[in-house]
Amino acid sequence: MAGGIVELMRGLVDLVLPARCAGCGEPGAPACARCLHPLTAPAGWTRPEPAPPGLPAVATIARYDGPVRDLIVGYKEHGVRALAPPLGAALARSLLLAGSLAVGRHGAPPLVLVPVASSGRQCRRRGADVVAELAGRAARELRALGRAVEVVRALRHVRAVADSAGLDARARAANAVGALGLRRGAGPLLAGRTVVIVDDLVTTGVSLTESARVLRAAGATVVAAATVAATGRHHPPPGAGGTGIRSPAAQPHRRALRC
Repeated sequence: MAGGIVELMRGLVDLVLPARCAGCGEPGAPACARCLHPLTAPAGWTRPEPAPPGLPAVATIARYDGPVRDLIVGYKEHGVRALAPPLGAALARSLLLAGSLAVGRHGAPPLVLVPVASSGRQCRRRGADVVAELAGRAARELRALGRAVEVVRALRHVRAVADSAGLDARARAANAVGALGLRRGAGPLLAGRTVVIVDDLVTTGVSLTESARVLRAAGATVVAAATVAATGRHHPPPGAGGTGIRSPAAQPHRRALRC
């Protein structure tokens, strides 16, 4: 009920106030072409330094700074739902690269996309589970390309965690350990399946690592994680090629999806 009221109020505000770019503030649209441009980059591999033990390979699109940061914050925290299409398309390209690790002699297996869990408090404040929404939108993009994917909201918080903003890497890790578990009935949907973990952002990697721990314990094969953006403390893993967070090997995915 609370989430519905939040969405209604945001909709009324959108009717009254003219749209402005969430990245630069220019009037005319929720995001201008210049601010969207970083989200059209090819997917590449990224790795936090230091990386927590058990972190799967992580695919991403852009650095979490400048307009990319503003667009993600606008979508997550300010309810600018019109930003869902470009963010979802960027996530879909990241998923294509992440899912490529599962391709073998018999082709690409069906993928299960598991969003990192949002707490109930976060969902109430935002009016939705925004990571799950992005995962669903990205899944539709991949199905349009003929990829077999489904989204399973398998994870839940089993204890309260502190707000990670302002915490260093060690504090984030301690905050996340043991914080997640499986939703009721999720186990049979995961056992023996090929899973990619989905989040909007990777910082220290501890949330992805904790998610992977729970999913592996349920019998899933976690091949990688996919995000829209990564913070500046990241570098490509050895052998990934490219500079920054991008990899030339990912360039074919750039033309495959619309933004």
